[in-house]
Amino acid sequence: MSREHKRRGRGQSRTIAGIQQQAWKQPRNLYSPFEIASADQIEALHENSLRILAELGIAFLDNEALDILKEHGAKVNYSTKMVKFSPELIEEYIAKTPSQFTLHARNPKHNLEVGKNWTLFSMVASTPNCSDLDNGRRPGNFKDYQNLIRLAQHFNVIHMTGGYPVEPIDLPANTRHLDCAFTHLTLTDKVFHAYSLGKQRIADSIDMLCIGLGLTRKELKHKPSLISIINTSSPLRLDGVMIQGMLEMIRNGQSVCVTPFTLSGAMAPVTLAGALSLQNAEALATLTFTQMAAPGSPVIYGGFTSNVDMKSGAPAFGTPELAKSTLIGGQLARRYGLPYRASNVNASNTVDTQAGYESMMSLWPTIQSHCNFVKHAAGWLEGGLCASFEKVIVDVELLQMMSAFLDGPSFSADEMAFDAIADVGPGGHFFGTQHTLDRYETAFYPPVL
Repeated sequence: MSREHKRRGRGQSRTIAGIQQQAWKQPRNLYSPFEIASADQIEALHENSLRILAELGIAFLDNEALDILKEHGAKVNYSTKMVKFSPELIEEYIAKTPSQFTLHARNPKHNLEVGKNWTLFSMVASTPNCSDLDNGRRPGNFKDYQNLIRLAQHFNVIHMTGGYPVEPIDLPANTRHLDCAFTHLTLTDKVFHAYSLGKQRIADSIDMLCIGLGLTRKELKHKPSLISIINTSSPLRLDGVMIQGMLEMIRNGQSVCVTPFTLSGAMAPVTLAGALSLQNAEALATLTFTQMAAPGSPVIYGGFTSNVDMKSGAPAFGTPELAKSTLIGGQLARRYGLPYRASNVNASNTVDTQAGYESMMSLWPTIQSHCNFVKHAAGWLEGGLCASFEKVIVDVELLQMMSAFLDGPSFSADEMAFDAIADVGPGGHFFGTQHTLDRYETAFYPPVL
């Protein structure tokens, strides 16, 4: 990306620089959030979620978790694994969650603030395949995994490398997480994501992170530096391996993002209000559990409610329904004072017009909802089945544009340009004015593509 090429023409040579990119910065969203649901409608969703948890409950498929829940006042049925929560219990423990925290990178310049009006963009994660124009579509492998991590490190607008941008299936499954964590710790100095596939894999990642940061586990506990996504197995179930990984994370002071996988019409009701009620209930139950097990744990409220194509049953992304659920999810997260996660996703099979407009239909609501953690921000294709090298570059363009948009306008006296307007007068132009010459290189966003 940083190589320079010389191109000759008209008897001269000139140097063509590599991709221009913004300097590293973490955007802050100083605009007002776009709220499409009224306060009464948000309360109705909240009350319906509490009713789901009080009357129906949610399954926690882990006996240690059931013991913790019972000890802290939840109603536990050990034979069915179902747990019911009173509204008061949910309110009590959600109040213990921090509204903002810092994720510490190996390079302190890449530390990230999570919450309030901060925004961060994270690389695509968890795809089984990858593709590029030169080599086509292929199963995930370690070489492509490493190259995608290198891209995440190179681009300043990608703030977090995420999990596995593509699954390296050519590595043994039982030790794959070790190679992947080592890659994160050696090819990038940004925050990364470990998978909560049981206690041991998280424990290994934490131990390797301690080596990379030069910290003991005791020291790391007070310095959140790792994040993991906790997906519920919707509807109304949380798997045991996910719970054990989550417990290892929060007991060591690390962050988890609880994200119900609620696809409307499949694993969630076909109506938006029903799907969001289920998303909210599952998120509240799991977040409540984190605060029972480790009070004050740094957590994120994740939203991933979209719809399925009712003709095929396949997940649909970049839809009006996804946009609305993202916006309302942000309202719910703010109601609880929690950081919020959403995603930049699409269902296109190639880097085409569909990929572009569905990504914009996904990305704009993340910004308008004041999303703090934009997952899958660069490289997602085929509804999450493929990581595309070309899509990474297209998304970098979109993310840089969003970052520039979040800079906001300036209204200083100099920016008002009264003197320049007076100098040019009627019918003139501003190309040669000193006001323009002083700013022509930085006045506008310079496109990558």
